[in-house]
Amino acid sequence: MFKRHKKDIAGWIIMAPSIILFVFFLWEPLLASVVMSFYSAKGIRLERFVGFQNYIEVVQHPDFKAAFFNTFSYTFWSLVIGFLVPIILAIIINEIIHFKGFFRVSVYLPNVIPGLAVAIMWLYIYRAGKTGLLNILLGKLGFPPQAWLTKSHLVIPLIVLFMTWRSAGATTLIYLARLQGIDPELYEAATIDGAGIWARLKYITLPQIYNLARTLLILQIIFVFQVLYEPLVLTNGGPNNASTTLMLLVYKYAFEKFDYPKAASISVIIALILLLLTTVYNRLVKVNEE
Repeated sequence: MFKRHKKDIAGWIIMAPSIILFVFFLWEPLLASVVMSFYSAKGIRLERFVGFQNYIEVVQHPDFKAAFFNTFSYTFWSLVIGFLVPIILAIIINEIIHFKGFFRVSVYLPNVIPGLAVAIMWLYIYRAGKTGLLNILLGKLGFPPQAWLTKSHLVIPLIVLFMTWRSAGATTLIYLARLQGIDPELYEAATIDGAGIWARLKYITLPQIYNLARTLLILQIIFVFQVLYEPLVLTNGGPNNASTTLMLLVYKYAFEKFDYPKAASISVIIALILLLLTTVYNRLVKVNEE
């Protein structure tokens, strides 16, 4: 019996450090947040049980409604702007014959730069007046300078554009790795049959990366739903809450108002929304496969 379970024991021993860290840094804080959301507190010290009062108060606050819809707006624009960009870049780099390594490094370079530094850089790009880089470039074309981040209808797409530039490189390399794993004989056979570049793209390339794109889609939704430092650094949620997010509300409750139970309540709400979205997504995928 010992021999039969020897491999299992060895596997558990190897995984034990990761499991301990996972429990300590993820599950324990998660459970603590759930518990705290049902209490009033002084600092982080729980005082008395208040039930769903924290949830009721944060949901009824005007900032929550704006943050809720803005978060979905970020998700929408990230799919419109950011989802296709890595796929297009990966296909282009895969088709390039010369300097392929240079382009791989170039597209991944923004991921190496610290996120806060990139946000500050884009703050200067979007700066209002004649000193902003975007206004300088547009001024060469005869356009007057604009206060870009004060326009409520543009602020979220502009932030998503920055997020796409910041993170598209890593996703591009994932797609590129999958493209390079496609059997070249498929393209050769298609070319012999007279298929052009668009036919090869439609009937070979896209079907081959479909499963990968489906997985990265839900991961992107989860990632964008938790956007924080981009609107914090660029706009601090403005103008007039036009770019605030649920995670930014968590930050403000926790580190500006020091109201940790309400911050925990919003965190639990975010977790439930992501759980619901993931469940619906998996159900739709399962139905589509059947």
